[in-house]
Amino acid sequence: QVQLVESGGGLVQPGGSLRLSCAPSGFTISSYTMSWYRQAPGKGRELVATISSINAYTTYADSLKGRFTISRDNAKNTVYLQMNSLKPEDTAVYYCKGVSSRGVTYWGQGTQVTVSS
Repeated sequence: QVQLVESGGGLVQPGGSLRLSCAPSGFTISSYTMSWYRQAPGKGRELVATISSINAYTTYADSLKGRFTISRDNAKNTVYLQMNSLKPEDTAVYYCKGVSSRGVTYWGQGTQVTVSS
């Protein structure tokens, strides 16, 4: 079955860090532009960060620059989201998305991140 699987979510205190991972099943990500999105309770899904398949060019939501880092390891067929200095407002379900050069799109099921003391 072709899918994306996120992991690494959980409960963390404000100011803490988490690293999310996204690994595909059934395909390789090397030719895919990969992104992380998040959806907080009662809100729409928002783009967090994107990393291109060529040159690993990265872009971020303006509000998250400096705290979140997206990266990819094509040898491990995995994309990461390093999240530092977490705040309660970062609480959300985080989703991984992959888009091929032909527009084939895959989403993961999401992983819950809760920032609370």
